[in-house]
Amino acid sequence: MLTPYRALLAVPGARTFLLGSGIARLGGAMFGVAVVAMVSGRRGSYGLAGAVSAVGLVVLAATASSVGRVIDRRGQRRVTLPLTAWSTLWGAALIVASWVGAPDWTLFVGYGLSAVVVSTGSMSRARWSYLLADSPGRLHTAMSLEQVLDELSFVVGPAVAVLLATTIEPEAGLIAAFVLYAVGALVFVSARSTEPPVHREEGAVAALVIRNPAVLVVATVMVLTGGIFGSNEVVTLAFSGELGRKDLAGLILAVFAIGSATSALVVGARATRGSLARALVLGTGGMFLLEAPVLLVTSLPALAAVLLVAGIATAPTLITSMKLAQALVPPSQVNESMGLVFTGTVVGVAAGSAISGAVVQHAGARAGYLVPVLSGLGALLLAGACYRLLHRTREYASPGDV
Repeated sequence: MLTPYRALLAVPGARTFLLGSGIARLGGAMFGVAVVAMVSGRRGSYGLAGAVSAVGLVVLAATASSVGRVIDRRGQRRVTLPLTAWSTLWGAALIVASWVGAPDWTLFVGYGLSAVVVSTGSMSRARWSYLLADSPGRLHTAMSLEQVLDELSFVVGPAVAVLLATTIEPEAGLIAAFVLYAVGALVFVSARSTEPPVHREEGAVAALVIRNPAVLVVATVMVLTGGIFGSNEVVTLAFSGELGRKDLAGLILAVFAIGSATSALVVGARATRGSLARALVLGTGGMFLLEAPVLLVTSLPALAAVLLVAGIATAPTLITSMKLAQALVPPSQVNESMGLVFTGTVVGVAAGSAISGAVVQHAGARAGYLVPVLSGLGALLLAGACYRLLHRTREYASPGDV
């Protein structure tokens, strides 16, 4: 099963940009939790901590697609270096503000400005699309590998951030996050031979990707998919608390991520069949059907088992969505398109967390699981309703996807 992945690592320069992307993603996965741990630990207010974290999330969602558009126009290295410096400097200012007890508003400003970042995950996928343009089978494996890296970063990152913040200083987790992000970004751009060239296509560059209805459908599917992630986190924490084992919530959520990562490895090792539009319908259908049993669980072991199986269904949907984000646009808009899809996921996570939190507050944890189940149903209905649109407009797809 691992043979296709070994072949990917043999691509010249791949090890370097994968290493850099992985390090940067680990830092990125630590940001949100690290900020909450820092502010709550230093200021003693979870309300303030959540508000500061939310500002960063809003800025990230609002700028991701625009940053991707600039990368498409200017190139990865030319945008990554100044934006990494910008984000790291404002991150340092945020940490100092927390350390010296500066007014609360400085935390909002510092974290908000530091959240204008590049997505090494999207840029790494763009590199694979460039390097493996004539090999759709290997590109499919590469997209699966990228999903595994995403899952691992979101399992390890938050745990490391909390550990550092609670055992050293409240700011320690965020310091580590920015160091990892900056170092990873620098390692990533050092692999210059793998960077996609800047495409200057008339018309394609001028039009915003958000005006592409097919890409907008994929981004909306990812809003609903993100809703599953965000609501699962909040409701699992609440459900574990109701059963007196809140300490096990992190482990149960890790099981969900492990299921997704394992699925990504298996999916990537197998040859692709059928169209991407069909794969999206099947993936969203799997998410809904495998998440639905969570409404019946009454114990933590049962919850862990259900979420492990549910996690298996998320990887195919995420992989297919990123492949569609590339297939639906010309090469000159790949980063912008993936940025829009990524934004959809971020918005979905935030919305899922907020909505499920309100449901839990008024109806209890078990009722809260209606949010991820209905999100999965919504994703399935949307993917099914827009199947023809997605299938018909894939004019830039590689031959293996048609």
